[in-house]
Amino acid sequence: MNIKPISGPHVIAVRRVDDIMRKVIYALAPAIGWGIFLFGWPALYLTIVTIASALLFEALCLKLKGVAARPYLYDGSAFLTGLLVVMTLPPWAPWWIGVVGSAIAIILGKHVYGGLGQNPFNPAMLARVALLISFPIEMTTWAKVDPILIGPGLFESAAITFSGLTELDGVTGATTLGAVKTGFSVNQTLPGLLDDFNGILAFIGWERGSLGETSTLLILAGGIWLMRQGVIQWQIPLSLLLTIALMSTVFHTIDAQHYLGPWVHLNSGAVMLVAFFIATDYVTSPNTPLGQIIFGAGCGALIYIIRTWGGYPEGTGFAILLMNAVTPLIDHYIRPRIYGRYRSGKPIDISNP
Repeated sequence: MNIKPISGPHVIAVRRVDDIMRKVIYALAPAIGWGIFLFGWPALYLTIVTIASALLFEALCLKLKGVAARPYLYDGSAFLTGLLVVMTLPPWAPWWIGVVGSAIAIILGKHVYGGLGQNPFNPAMLARVALLISFPIEMTTWAKVDPILIGPGLFESAAITFSGLTELDGVTGATTLGAVKTGFSVNQTLPGLLDDFNGILAFIGWERGSLGETSTLLILAGGIWLMRQGVIQWQIPLSLLLTIALMSTVFHTIDAQHYLGPWVHLNSGAVMLVAFFIATDYVTSPNTPLGQIIFGAGCGALIYIIRTWGGYPEGTGFAILLMNAVTPLIDHYIRPRIYGRYRSGKPIDISNP
């Protein structure tokens, strides 16, 4: 019998790991470039050190496992991990923060579990949370906006990154979320951020924060480009952002003096970075569309809860790790229907339709 199948469940999609990683790096490039421009040469030095450390630890782990380094070291996964780690760090952090962060992400977050595709937790967020708990001063010392053209020079910047030299007026102050956490009321703490001009500046990214908290506009543009390229889907970003927007709207309506509105929440911290580049990680997020919606909504709810009532002003890292832990449970209860079976799991009797 000569059967020529016309359609079926044997759809083949050609998408290589290096192609995916490269596109994500391209999408992040404008945001990281803008952050380096805003915070000067120290941010560039920290970026180079963190990414180089990630590549070094990747090569070391592969060597200890007896695996050829070339195909894995050049697939872009370690480079992307280092890039995401540095985007969660204060731009004037000392060099060793970047090295320790890369070590935690690559060794503890990735290779301890078997390498790429085996990790239950997002490596960059694991590094972020571990650093925040272990080194709270270094991880909460924020540089003022000091563009590369007028900020510290090459040698002074090297001293900031590698020797711990700091300008007292250059590293004081808090981020938006930190100011609200310690302030008495929203209007007293953020009188300027709530007006139109400063709101636009926050959207562009002209304020204190990590390299991943700089420009909502550029990160949003990169995320939309990834969706158009088919690298990520809309379910997780949309459900995450809508949950934060809805919860912040409700509580801001109830008490505008003590609860931030949705505009400030969506433009502050690493919400956009997490929504498009962290929560959408293939390995640590659910497989089904409905599961991804639940996952995104859970991340958004936890981010808002931790920001509003928790002990930390920013809750993105904790939220992602907690939902990573729930991902196997979501995949267990929400499964796609097996081809040729009813949703109950019983086989379809094609002889008796």
